[in-house]
Amino acid sequence: MNLTSAIACEGLSKRYKDVVALNDLTLSVPYGAIFGFLGRNGAGKTTTMRLLAGLAIPSAGRAWIAGRETTQTASGSANSLARTQFGYLPQDPAFYTWMSAREYLDYIGQIQGLAPDERKRQIAELLDLSDLKDAAKRRIGGFSGGMLQRLGIAQALIGHPPVLLLDEPTSALDPAGRREVLDMIARLQGQTTVFLSSHILTDIERVCDTLAVLHKGQLILVSGRDELLEKYAVNAAEIEFDTPADALMPLLETLRALPWVASLTQDGATLRLLVHDLARAKQELLPLIVAHHLPLNRYAWVRPTLEEIFLQLSTS
Repeated sequence: MNLTSAIACEGLSKRYKDVVALNDLTLSVPYGAIFGFLGRNGAGKTTTMRLLAGLAIPSAGRAWIAGRETTQTASGSANSLARTQFGYLPQDPAFYTWMSAREYLDYIGQIQGLAPDERKRQIAELLDLSDLKDAAKRRIGGFSGGMLQRLGIAQALIGHPPVLLLDEPTSALDPAGRREVLDMIARLQGQTTVFLSSHILTDIERVCDTLAVLHKGQLILVSGRDELLEKYAVNAAEIEFDTPADALMPLLETLRALPWVASLTQDGATLRLLVHDLARAKQELLPLIVAHHLPLNRYAWVRPTLEEIFLQLSTS
């Protein structure tokens, strides 16, 4: 039994005849994390989710959630108490569309054996968390995609499980729906451990503090988000001026003569510099711009996006 991690797996594998969907996954997710599980379509993310939730039988390996083993075996045996330790939202959730949101959450609470007063209390909390309080009496069949996903997360949180498994919760949503769902997930920080699988890199970068990259069924990276972005940072600055492009010529001539400038490109009134010596550049560049009396709109040292890093890691 693994008691030190919210989610843990050791050597978790799944093969379908000659196809390896997941290969020897060993992973530990700390309590309280919003953990991003990244991978291209077909990388093995949904397979991992189903194995963690005990919905599929692994070819090898074991998994635990909140200290209870969830591993399913060929005989169907698994720790029944483990189901109380996590909520699960599959990639394509189904609802009873003739019910209202309140009725549906009450139905889930009854299945879980919650007393009427406790159901009422939790439903009120979850309708507020999911921003569905005003739609509580509406039929689910009239909900938008974002509302459905928020309701799905709410039902997965009935019973206050310590861990929440979310499989591609924003993949089919428009930008507004994605923002609503991500805002809801962000509000869970510090309350619930969230294991979020996605191939949408901007979503992971926005809400996750820790992430793993899965590629062709193989775990290739586990890192804190900020540490990863810092590791792959480039020595580049982007400067946007509030001045005509030709007014930048004296500054360009000065910059090209400096030994710490590796390259310099201009796009209208915007300059991008790559530098050899980051410390020296950060010390000297801004005073140099001020000395040329050039008004600025934006001055930033650039770090790569998570998408750029992901593409670099998972291209093979």
